Amino acid sequence: MVAIHPHASDRMSDRGAVESEILRTVEGGESFPAKHGRTGFRRNFPGKWTRGGREFDTKQLEVYAVRENDDWLVITVIVKFF
Repeated sequence: MVAIHPHASDRMSDRGAVESEILRTVEGGESFPAKHGRTGFRRNFPGKWTRGGREFDTKQLEVYAVRENDDWLVITVIVKFF
């Protein structure tokens, strides 16, 4: 199971992410070690994205999470457009 911390929930809409993308990133994205004992997950979402009045072909999510028992707790989400 994947749970989203209130901090990540507050930030995701500001940064251009939705819950389904976060879940897909954790469940099927590339994982990598991160600071403070966290695990990072990265996934690209191709498509037509508009952010700040500009158009982009790819949205990339980086999701940082910690293990709690057998579940993931998402701490924060970073979104990049290119």
